[in-house]
Amino acid sequence: MSSAQDQPPRDVGAGAQEAPRPQESAQSGRPSVPRPAPHYEGKPAHAAEPSPAQKGLTFAAAVLLMLSGTFNFFEGLAAVIRGSFFVVLPNYAYNISVTGWGWFHLILGVVAFLTGCFLFVDSPVARVAGVVIASVSAIVNFLYIPYYPVWSVVLIAIDAVIIWALASPRRDWA
Repeated sequence: MSSAQDQPPRDVGAGAQEAPRPQESAQSGRPSVPRPAPHYEGKPAHAAEPSPAQKGLTFAAAVLLMLSGTFNFFEGLAAVIRGSFFVVLPNYAYNISVTGWGWFHLILGVVAFLTGCFLFVDSPVARVAGVVIASVSAIVNFLYIPYYPVWSVVLIAIDAVIIWALASPRRDWA
């Protein structure tokens, strides 16, 4: 180990400050270099891998969104093929034909199913699109309650779970 007496004097000019020297390691005698923590992989904190719980919630939301999309598709298909199946209430505030609702459900079902497929990649864009599609689906099913009440409430509940799963915060739960 070297001491201050063994080193030659350094000439420090007027007003100049001496640069700090790295401390020497006790074992090797070489200057010690600060090292990152053992778990650090060179990624920023926001790019960390999601926890298994977060992946599970996204997977569940993807499956539920695909199911909701399938249900909406077949509900719309039934309304387009045989509109007389649904009972139409008189004097409903939103005067849209059953066939019109059917086409809306049909298109919404296809979009929801495809968004659910893209959620398996776990991209942030797919998560936002999933929340938007599930919100639109819940609103559409709310407006559709007079035509098919129990099924509409079931789909609203599924859409609420999808929104909760996709909008939950992404933090380390492990």
